[in-house]
Amino acid sequence: MDVFLDKIVRMHAINEYRTKFIDYLEARVKTKEPRNLYEPITYILGLGGKRLRPVLTLMATEIFGCDYKKALDAALAIEVFHNFSLVHDDIMDAAPLRRGKSTVHEKWDVNTGILSGDAMLITAYQLFENYECATFRNLAKLFSKTALQVCEGQQYDIDFEDRDDVTLPEYLKMIEYKTAVLVAAALEMGGIIAEASKEEQQNIYDFGLNLGIAFQLQDDYLDAFGDPKTFGKQVGGDIIENKKTFLYLNVLENGTSEQKKELLDMYSIQPQNPSDKIATIKEIFEESGSAKQTKLAIADYTNRAFTILEKLDISAEKKTLLQNFGENLMHRAV
Repeated sequence: MDVFLDKIVRMHAINEYRTKFIDYLEARVKTKEPRNLYEPITYILGLGGKRLRPVLTLMATEIFGCDYKKALDAALAIEVFHNFSLVHDDIMDAAPLRRGKSTVHEKWDVNTGILSGDAMLITAYQLFENYECATFRNLAKLFSKTALQVCEGQQYDIDFEDRDDVTLPEYLKMIEYKTAVLVAAALEMGGIIAEASKEEQQNIYDFGLNLGIAFQLQDDYLDAFGDPKTFGKQVGGDIIENKKTFLYLNVLENGTSEQKKELLDMYSIQPQNPSDKIATIKEIFEESGSAKQTKLAIADYTNRAFTILEKLDISAEKKTLLQNFGENLMHRAV
């Protein structure tokens, strides 16, 4: 990395990136005709969220010595695609709420959700057209690979609902594709725009991939053991829906015969008041050691990310920024 360039590029705080991105999103995403196609798009993009992925794209661009403004279109593409996947996921899950508000298919209808989602995917690709030929090609190639992996991850997730023999490695592959690859791609896009070396692009991708897996495992853990006041979703939601999370699968692979039987019995019932079921299963998670193993797995993938971080040819200050970001992500309560 050019030392002089490294000194003059000013790194922004995370909240600054988020604010700049939201301003850009609101300026670019407008409702136009036909309103029934575009209004659901502005609606879902306006529901908020952490804006984690676009922030990572902007941050990575500056980490590799380029002005974050050059990455705004790529960051918007990532956010539009992420929300497109949520619209279609909500249809498949028949989910009534997203971020505390009605889902698109509930507020409008299923056909509108499908069509508006399709338009979002196309819009995401169009945003890459604002880059020069070589950058466009590299961004589109990464994006296509990632988008297909997200679809594969979603299919694995659906398949797992009807299987009783899902293994921990299979589950980790599912969350890698469904969640982590988009985090990794968001970071690599910053490297592509900043014209970082292929090695640096791969390292920042691998950093994001491991951090993304840790993030999803943390989500599994918080769903069972998070603070209801700060989690933002119903604690125990995965248990109520009988989801085969890392916690659940760990009991089946490493628990005692009695713990496995009790867990399977509890997953076979849907009591009118689910609080007792949630409490019992959380107890199994703790007594079997599954809760502890999940926390160890979160720490392991986080540490893998930080080990890769050391390989990056960037200043210590920038490594600290990425490490602090990862640590804050892993110590979140929401």
